Amino acid sequence: MNFLHSPKHRFLSPFTLFIQRRWKKPTVSAQTRLEDRVRDPHFDKLMAHLKRLYLVLEIHHLMSTRKRAPFVSLTLMSRWRNILELNVPVGSFLHKYPHVFHVFVHPFRRNTCCRVTKKMKELILLEGVVVRLQEMEAVKRVKKLLMMSVNGTLRLHALRMIRRELGLPEDFRDSILGKFSGDFKLVGLEVVELVDWDAELGLAEVEKWREREYTEKWLSEFETKFAFPIGFPTGFKIERGFRERLKNWQRLSYTKPYERKEVVRVRTCGGIERYEKRVVAVLHELLSLTVEKMVEVDQLVHFRRDLGIEVNVRELLLRHPGIFYISTKGKTLIVFLREAYRKGVLIEPNPVYEARRNMLDLVLLGCRKTRKLLVGDEAKEESNVVVCERNEEGERQGDWVIPFLENCEESRSP
Repeated sequence: MNFLHSPKHRFLSPFTLFIQRRWKKPTVSAQTRLEDRVRDPHFDKLMAHLKRLYLVLEIHHLMSTRKRAPFVSLTLMSRWRNILELNVPVGSFLHKYPHVFHVFVHPFRRNTCCRVTKKMKELILLEGVVVRLQEMEAVKRVKKLLMMSVNGTLRLHALRMIRRELGLPEDFRDSILGKFSGDFKLVGLEVVELVDWDAELGLAEVEKWREREYTEKWLSEFETKFAFPIGFPTGFKIERGFRERLKNWQRLSYTKPYERKEVVRVRTCGGIERYEKRVVAVLHELLSLTVEKMVEVDQLVHFRRDLGIEVNVRELLLRHPGIFYISTKGKTLIVFLREAYRKGVLIEPNPVYEARRNMLDLVLLGCRKTRKLLVGDEAKEESNVVVCERNEEGERQGDWVIPFLENCEESRSP
């Protein structure tokens, strides 16, 4: 085969030797923006920590499904490795978190077992109690979502997808929607409708920020009326003309989330920009309603039809890095509301966030401060040595067992 005509060196053939190859402009898509974005180490570190917490909670959920005993053998838990998508053996992962999992040898079967520690169980129960106590806040969040919707209705499937993010209990269909029938109406089995419009809730969170900027910093109403809080990460490159475009975008008017829905004329001057800015405002308000000011990007897709979002959500979030941040440290893409966090901590915490933060802090302890755990284990072993205790009358607990055993021995003897 000729060297010039080989497929590997086809560009050296006499037919293409003097042909000028046309340079192709690199495509800019949501994937390329995601790969080329400036990473924020605080959000990525927080997401890496939350990934451990979610894994611990998933193991607890699998263990709670076993009703036979409060513990599970490591032989059975080793089969969950593919379900949990662990890169290490399950036993090695459990030993990394002694404050969360107690690994012990069964006294009779002599096999290695695991159970959740008392401290972790208390924190998990505390989260459920706090969620129940915050039901009125949950009602407000659901009402505001319904007020943002196009027809005042939402699908229950979409609410189930972000149930934990909104701080709703597992049985929210009965405990929230069914209990507050004066606010919600169930249409069929999978649709909830808003009964009455609440004007007091028709104020977006960004409006409160604008009012503070106008009164405290003495900025003009023209600069703050349609503006959003912007904060870029360290290392963000500001190109030529970017500041001018950002200033014009901040001044651009749009239909606010709780205002009357108007038909946006795309062909008019700034029609597309106004429509996209309204979508940014809707996503900003949705993230503000969540407990931890974060949600999975894939879960936002389920609200596209109800909230009138007809654009690529991921691409829109990536075009506004000063408002949103997408982290790829978890199993899926997680979007954070940048203004709500400072160095990976929520600026204005709420009771549900604090309960979940306590669980995260316990997980992050790892193998540190385990001396108290060792002292507790020694106390348990000493307590197991005690056979009986005397009461005030001098009788011992368990004395009724001795005659019962003597009678059994007498009946066995010939």
